[in-house]
Amino acid sequence: MSYEYARRGASLVIVARREKQLMEVAKKARELGSPHVVPVCADVLNAHDCKRSVDEAIKHFGRLDHLVNNAGIGCVCSFEEVTDITKLAPVMDVNFWGSVYPTYYAIPHLKKTKGKIFVNASSSAYIPPPRLSVYAASKAALVSFYEVLRVELGPEISITTATLGFIDSEMTRGKHLSRQGTFEIDKKSSDDLINGLPRMSSKDCGKSMVDAICKKHKRVTEPKSYKVFFLLKNVCPELFDWAYHVSYLMTKSGPSINKVD
Repeated sequence: MSYEYARRGASLVIVARREKQLMEVAKKARELGSPHVVPVCADVLNAHDCKRSVDEAIKHFGRLDHLVNNAGIGCVCSFEEVTDITKLAPVMDVNFWGSVYPTYYAIPHLKKTKGKIFVNASSSAYIPPPRLSVYAASKAALVSFYEVLRVELGPEISITTATLGFIDSEMTRGKHLSRQGTFEIDKKSSDDLINGLPRMSSKDCGKSMVDAICKKHKRVTEPKSYKVFFLLKNVCPELFDWAYHVSYLMTKSGPSINKVD
């Protein structure tokens, strides 16, 4: 999404924890056409960091037009196989509060510009599959929160909620957090979850997301085929229950916990 904004000539404040990767993204964004890129090394779990990131945008540019909430982590494990329930707390914290904190501090500035808020939710908020219980719950919380906020802030601020399927990213490539809290690559767990389903490229997805934000769309789903699954879930929930039960039995080979920055 940073690169797509850069191609459109936007000035950017980009925020992430990993400084090396952050600087690499900033460099490429400048090469793609962004006139100004301000990298901020910060953690969305820290409310002070979120305020500091918003303040940096105002300090450098004097205004804030778009807030893009894109931080998220995932977990892939059946609930009863969890050995330490506290290990799952960061999933809810990052996925929910990691968007709510920056939104809270950005609202006063966005009201001045009649700006836009984007939040990256997930298709699992509507069609929660097995082994993604806490992750799906965190994304459902996001959807509910921003549906309420859309009413409270409209029409001054527009809100776009993305419900995404499988996108080519660190998460779908198998970047995991083990039970001991260390990073590892467990491609098998990722492949078991995806089970041969196609992944949309991050570039195409980013373009679709930025298009939706600029056009003030309330909701956007990618890949678009997932809209069919949403409809089927509402019309025939028993079919989904059966399909999920079968897929769960087929992939019940061992727990793992995923995490991406």
